[in-house]
Amino acid sequence: MRRYAPFIIVGLVAALAVGGGAIFYRKKLAANPTLRITKETSDSKETGHVLGPADAPVTLEEYGDFQCPPCGKLSEPINQLQKQHNLRVIFREFPLAMHAHAREAACAAEAAGLQGRFWQMHDLLFKEQQAWSNAPDVRGLFIAYAGMLQLDVEQFKRDIDSPAVVQTVQADQQRGAGLGVQTTPTIFLNNQAVPPDQLMADKFPGFVETAVKNAKPSS
Repeated sequence: MRRYAPFIIVGLVAALAVGGGAIFYRKKLAANPTLRITKETSDSKETGHVLGPADAPVTLEEYGDFQCPPCGKLSEPINQLQKQHNLRVIFREFPLAMHAHAREAACAAEAAGLQGRFWQMHDLLFKEQQAWSNAPDVRGLFIAYAGMLQLDVEQFKRDIDSPAVVQTVQADQQRGAGLGVQTTPTIFLNNQAVPPDQLMADKFPGFVETAVKNAKPSS
């Protein structure tokens, strides 16, 4: 369910810009203070998309931006960790103003969610991140992705701009801001913020696996 055949789109991507962006994100993450959330706020069912059992010993909650390169790099590792350890994974929208298409991408994911395809659109947006991030017609690509996922495209086009979808994205972002979230990815494991230096694709899996080993089974 979580894998799709490659969707090849011709586009020019500046390698220097990508590398510079990665350096920027690392500096920004390092400056972000340690965060903590309580069990009460973590269990809110008002927003967010959830994979995995409610009684999983480890819950991974991510505030993400679909145009954020580090979020894209962590997407597949998180998918694999969820499958391997049966994690409870929660994704919440946190589009950053610095990304021209991030909010529209978040609305595209939420519009797909109204047709039961949030996670499929989530995966596709991250897989094709470089293509749509630099596209002159990003809306056209999102509509094409909806077609790939066999959504009702006309309904998708109505939903992507609907007040309900816009409100969902805003609610996630306001919730994150209330917790002190400033950048993406911001990830919590069992309500404890993951240190910024562990939010790298080569370190994060080991950090999560240690948390799984240390977690007590739910009673």
